[in-house]
Amino acid sequence: MEYRKMENLGISTSLLGFGCMRFPTNADGSINEAEALAMIDRAYHAGVTYFDTAYPYHEGRSEVVTGKALARYPRDSYYLATKLPIWNVRTIADAERIFQEQLDRLQKDYVDFYLMHALNGKSWETVKDLDILAFCEKLRAAGKIKYLGFSFHDDYEVFEEILTSYKWDFCQIQLNYMDKDTQATLNGVELAKKLGIPMVIMEPVKGGLLAKLPSEGIEELFRKARPEASASSWALRYVGSFDNVKVVLSGMSTMEQVEDNLSTFECFEPLSDTERAVIEKVADTLHSRVQNGCTGCRYCMPCPAGVDIPRCFRIWNQYHIYENEDEARWSWTKEMEDAKKASNCVRCGKCEQACPQHIAIREDLARLQKEMDDITGQ
Repeated sequence: MEYRKMENLGISTSLLGFGCMRFPTNADGSINEAEALAMIDRAYHAGVTYFDTAYPYHEGRSEVVTGKALARYPRDSYYLATKLPIWNVRTIADAERIFQEQLDRLQKDYVDFYLMHALNGKSWETVKDLDILAFCEKLRAAGKIKYLGFSFHDDYEVFEEILTSYKWDFCQIQLNYMDKDTQATLNGVELAKKLGIPMVIMEPVKGGLLAKLPSEGIEELFRKARPEASASSWALRYVGSFDNVKVVLSGMSTMEQVEDNLSTFECFEPLSDTERAVIEKVADTLHSRVQNGCTGCRYCMPCPAGVDIPRCFRIWNQYHIYENEDEARWSWTKEMEDAKKASNCVRCGKCEQACPQHIAIREDLARLQKEMDDITGQ
């Protein structure tokens, strides 16, 4: 197993981290504990030492199952990470109650890595207004947490503000070869390295989208260069090739995924220059499949008819990039309110007058609505 040293903390962690947000589930949606524990056993005995969960994962059951699994091993033989859901915190009393509930769920006296969960501009203001970091420092002084960090979902400017506003022990960002220019971006990777703040990476396989690439010979580009390697392994090696990345989280749902990830990290090989060129070609090919050039700038908003134009285009473009109907169907039916869908467009043209990309928005909204109707059977 590959290990990386967090120089500022004086510890080493396994480069592969076990993400506990996608445990195998039963027909009723509950965690299949027998399978989950077997997967954690396999990873632990192969040398994985970093296990990441959070308060809301699996509707609160992830912390329970993770704690149960890790209770079978010596406490000093692994690192446990969980997160404070800032969106549920209105007072410090809320933070105190949630943290104690987390310790109870985990059956632990302390947490190694404690994160402010999914920080963005708004939640960062909550952290500052309530002085949550001072509360966390009290937890550290009491021996209830060891290292303090945050996970992040917003733009680079917000990341820079947060990262430079406090002496963080570590930070966690979303990064993969398709999203290197979104959220914290590669600029964020460089900033963290400059400040000596080690990075934990989430979504290296983009929620599984980079594990099964679409047709038209895209995955064959990988196979030609490395016949025995899975598409997932390329995505994992991409993020693991940054020297300030100390943990690459993978949310594993099957033993097959555990075995594939272990094969990648047991004898980890950073990408060669030739392999980087292959990844760039794959990324360029995937990006070329987008249907329009919407950048999400939101100059077209608000729409007089209530359509969330950038969100509609994001779902549509994601579908064409990855050809994942299940993902598109879920996004369109479960995450997109009917009142904000493209079908509500009245073709007034106000959006097109404001669009700096000169997109034929009205025409594209009609096209995407028809495609989503076909996918969802509506």
